[in-house]
Amino acid sequence: MPVELGTTDAAVDAAVPVKPIDSAPMQADQIERFFATLRAANPQPASELEYTSVFELLVAVMLSAQATDVSVNKATRKLFAIAHTPHAMLDLGPTRLQECIRTIGLYRNKATHVLQTCRLLMDRHGGQVPRSREALEALPGVGRKTANVVLNVAFGEPTIAVDTHLFRLGNRTGLAPGKTPYEVELQLLQRVPAAYLPDAHHWLILHGRYICQARLPRCWQCAVSDCCEHQPKATQPL
Repeated sequence: MPVELGTTDAAVDAAVPVKPIDSAPMQADQIERFFATLRAANPQPASELEYTSVFELLVAVMLSAQATDVSVNKATRKLFAIAHTPHAMLDLGPTRLQECIRTIGLYRNKATHVLQTCRLLMDRHGGQVPRSREALEALPGVGRKTANVVLNVAFGEPTIAVDTHLFRLGNRTGLAPGKTPYEVELQLLQRVPAAYLPDAHHWLILHGRYICQARLPRCWQCAVSDCCEHQPKATQPL
């Protein structure tokens, strides 16, 4: 069920249902094999959001709450062609910005937050996206999850943003059991080997999006099923 977008993406995280931990925790050797296998299959994972600057990344992530990357990219191709800086975005104003992103869910609230964030970027940060968590989370519409994406993707920080895919995968596989997205994040930061942390977010979100899906995990296509503690493994429907 869609949720209303609050002042931060905490509202989205809060909407993630608290599920029982149904798998035993992965052991260290399983975790190592898990990430080594994902890295071998995709040595340079990247976000599926389209952007050419840190500012564009921030806006795209803000727009992606409760929306698909495909729908966000479709909207931002038009938007970023005419407004790719905070100043240009402010010049658009709410009506034109809403028109550009109206195909994305909750677009009115998101437009308001984007413009408020652009104003703060201009007033407090010289038009640049700050690279500290505290400063990022002080921006309207930016919560811990969005800040983690920006810190990781734009600035190379070893952070992990826990969305519904990572929350599900962490619990289902036993990689990082937790009752809340924050608990899963802390588990991941403790359990993922340091060598894999910079890219772990991308590997996990892509695995959750395309293989370890919510309704029916595609265990028969999973390259890391031998590392996963979830039982029974799903079989391909006839």
